Amino acid sequence: MSAPDATTDIAKPRPWARRLTLIGFGLFVLGFIGTIELTASITEITRDLPPVPDPATLSVSAEVTDRDGLLLRPFTTADGRWRLPISSDEVDPRFIDMLIAYEDRSFASHDGIVWSSMLRAAGQFIAAGGHVVSGGSTLTMQVARLIEGEPTRNVWDKLRQMVHAGQLETALDKPDILNLYLTLAPYGGNIEGIRAASLAYFGKEPNRLTTAQAALLVALPQSPEARRPDRHPAAARAGRDKVLDRLVAIGALAAEDASAAKHEPVPTARRDFPMLAAHLAGQAVRAQPDARTISLTIDKRLQDALERLAAARARLIDPNVSVAILAADIDSGEIRASVGSAGLFDTQSDGYVDMTTAIRSPGSTLKPLIYGLAFELGLAHPQSLIEDRPTAFGGYIPVNFDGFNRGTVTIHDALTQSLNVPAVVVLDAVGPARLVSRLRRAHADPRLPTDTAPSLAVGLGGVGITLHDLVSVYAAIAHGGQPVTLHDGTTPPPPAAITAPVLDPVSAWYVADILADVPPPLNGSPGRIAYKTGTSYGYRDAWAIGFDGKTVIGVWAGRPDGVPVPGLSGITGAAPILFEAFDRLGKRRAPLPGAPQGALLASTTELPAPLRRFRHPDTDMVARDAAPEIAFPGDGVAVELGRGDGTLAPLMVKVRNGVPPFTFLANGAPFGRPNFARQDSWTPDGPGYVTLSVVDAEGRGDSVSVFLN
Repeated sequence: MSAPDATTDIAKPRPWARRLTLIGFGLFVLGFIGTIELTASITEITRDLPPVPDPATLSVSAEVTDRDGLLLRPFTTADGRWRLPISSDEVDPRFIDMLIAYEDRSFASHDGIVWSSMLRAAGQFIAAGGHVVSGGSTLTMQVARLIEGEPTRNVWDKLRQMVHAGQLETALDKPDILNLYLTLAPYGGNIEGIRAASLAYFGKEPNRLTTAQAALLVALPQSPEARRPDRHPAAARAGRDKVLDRLVAIGALAAEDASAAKHEPVPTARRDFPMLAAHLAGQAVRAQPDARTISLTIDKRLQDALERLAAARARLIDPNVSVAILAADIDSGEIRASVGSAGLFDTQSDGYVDMTTAIRSPGSTLKPLIYGLAFELGLAHPQSLIEDRPTAFGGYIPVNFDGFNRGTVTIHDALTQSLNVPAVVVLDAVGPARLVSRLRRAHADPRLPTDTAPSLAVGLGGVGITLHDLVSVYAAIAHGGQPVTLHDGTTPPPPAAITAPVLDPVSAWYVADILADVPPPLNGSPGRIAYKTGTSYGYRDAWAIGFDGKTVIGVWAGRPDGVPVPGLSGITGAAPILFEAFDRLGKRRAPLPGAPQGALLASTTELPAPLRRFRHPDTDMVARDAAPEIAFPGDGVAVELGRGDGTLAPLMVKVRNGVPPFTFLANGAPFGRPNFARQDSWTPDGPGYVTLSVVDAEGRGDSVSVFLN
């Protein structure tokens, strides 16, 4: 293009040029406003001129950006305008060249006024009988008018703009004046400045524009309301094409480029401004109301992907359900994505509520920390045996989610199957107060009922906690037991200091290794992540929190108003979202770390004797272990085993209570001694009475007599 580059070769007019300007100004006054009394003073003309603005402190929309400076969410100014900060080096040079070539070709050299243009405009004004034919305004004069905020109604207004333009040229550099125009130029409605216009009409930043887009953005400020594309697309097209034709005529644009640009459609509607990380961005702006730009640790690409995921999954679950997702870097604690709801403006699911900070019941999600404490205290190993049988703790009788008990299981299986009874038995041993204390070490803030001490109910969700806090707890487990401070970049993380660990490294790895074996949902593959699900009482909250080698992600699903959602659970509602969230990490995916020094990799039988079975440190608790009882068949009953061919089918003998391994006997002859099972089968020789017996590992036994036929 032949137009000069506004960002280069911009110099202050020399003293002789300023003197000529003043002479020209006097001549203009005499010729253009001859009816005005010459006694009018410049002081009177310039009365109440606004001060020269500082582009660096100009009132603009607050903007929240991601870690790379990409726009997440802008906010309107106090008077409701979209006026985003911008500078010429952030705008496509194509637009800058077209703007200057069309509006003010001598912008780089004039002193605010081009007298030849003003005299031409004055002559046209007189010849037309007092009607404006062409304005003759420079970009500087247009900036003066935009600052004053008033249209040019008469000669006096034009004269004020000329004087004001002179003040701007004296106080500011050319790039500053150009930046003021790029920020203040009107584009229809409450849109001001090229950046807001480019986002509103094209859905993109103005750093890369097509020829047609640049021409439209040059044309709109001349008649911002009459040419609004969303209301008057034909007028917008005509204005754009006029700019293209003018640029061709003055040699600033090739004819073939203009012809191609004219075939590009103009936008016919305004686009929504970016609204990513809406809750977190709003919180940041409220905390820093005077900031122009606030940078967060958010990754815009990941944030956008997880917001779409949350919205899509919430619709599949229930229209009243919301979904929250929080992702953070394990090492730094930087929050990479924060999805507060399934949609900020979704009224049906109360989208305005930020569910990453809402206090809810965590369900079973605290069980990993419970077992981690048992490992740390030397009470258990992942392969230690523990009983899953009905157990009462005073008036508190926990039951498993499905209502069934599994008998003797390993700690590993108790956690992967999320059994409630073993978890409460272990919590009774390590102490609820210790659990709450470790939660606080992880920078969580568990909420207990007023004036109450932690109870065993805490282990199964009887405490209030936020998604943010749960992610912090799991980040600590993933970080080798060391606490991780989650932060979003609005305030610097606290300085590194020696703090009490949440778990020791070996115990933290034991927990992570077990969680890597939790069966995945239908859309997941085993071993990809270490994760745990949870479902609060009454199906009010569904949770899934997991981590790989770099990232920890937490998911919550439910109704913000706390109304139950029948059938909603962690494994069916939240876990599929968690696995899809990890799929969207891209290059951030990393494998889980290997075992640390000191980890004991052994089967149950290979463990030291004290670790083979979980023993409650309270001897009274151990004494409550009941003697074995044959649960089936019952004493004195007749059992039908006949097959119709004269033979009998095998008889299954089941035992409850007692300590495995069990020895099963028929008429005094042993027929089975499984390692941990609480049942075994025996094939009788024929019909008749038989005495069945069982003896546990401590020598206690039980017998029943049955009739087989």
